[in-house]
Amino acid sequence: MKILLTGAKGLVGSTISADIKISGRNQVDLTNWENTYSFFKETRPEAVIHAAARVGGLGANMNDLAGFYRDNILINTNVLEAARKTGVKRVVSFLSTCIFPAKVEYPITEDQIHLGEPHSSNFGYAYAKRMLEVHSRAIATQYGLNYTCVIPTNIYGPHDNFNLETSHVLPALIHKCYLAKRDKTDLVVWGSGNPLREFIFSEDVGKLTNLICKDYTEREPLILSTSEEISIREAVETIADVMGFEGAIIFDDSKPDGQVRKPTSNAKLKSFVSDYEFTSFYDGIKKTVDWFIQNYGVCRK
Repeated sequence: MKILLTGAKGLVGSTISADIKISGRNQVDLTNWENTYSFFKETRPEAVIHAAARVGGLGANMNDLAGFYRDNILINTNVLEAARKTGVKRVVSFLSTCIFPAKVEYPITEDQIHLGEPHSSNFGYAYAKRMLEVHSRAIATQYGLNYTCVIPTNIYGPHDNFNLETSHVLPALIHKCYLAKRDKTDLVVWGSGNPLREFIFSEDVGKLTNLICKDYTEREPLILSTSEEISIREAVETIADVMGFEGAIIFDDSKPDGQVRKPTSNAKLKSFVSDYEFTSFYDGIKKTVDWFIQNYGVCRK
């Protein structure tokens, strides 16, 4: 099966096996219909793994809600329609857990996507991602094609964005710990360290996505999750241990903690791959830290 991957340079895309790869806008502008359709007609993939998106941190989303909605709607619409019009029978697209309602019953399951409003801070991006699920389901229903979506929890790993202002929690903590060790300062962490999060190593996401592209036949999305909750405190201590940081770790509880927990269910995933062994959190952090240190001069930071 000849697979086309969009978003090939990203955290997830770098772990997925594919025959044809779109690495960025300089190669193919997926917001442009003619560019997208021409590339699909030229390359003629048999399957597509769609991981490309316009992404950004909380501040970026809040400052350009309309832009995030517009660009992601264009990207998603063009990719799905180009795939359909060129005879692609299999598409797996990436969603995000931010699509779920701000108020939801735990554990989060796949059937809760459309049961309420997403969080107001990034609703432009979240609704664009929701519409990717709707569009995929509509194509599957109308044309009998195998178009579906996956919803990973907090992904981490090599090739992540380690910028202290725009990155997610684990790459930010890794970078802060690196600087604290280098500069011989305390490691100051926002909040109490008590909130719980689910993390999944990028290599696991890549392996699971290739399996899903090959064998998953249902239309309902799949949550990609270990269903293991890890506290921010435990995450910080693991990073410090792996990095050999021996200074003081200070949790500044005058700063906000954010949501206490948002657990997901991986029951549906387990019914599909019951024997899959996830990378342990310690081993995943070690691989990520080692890569970050080796690539400090050139990585996104």
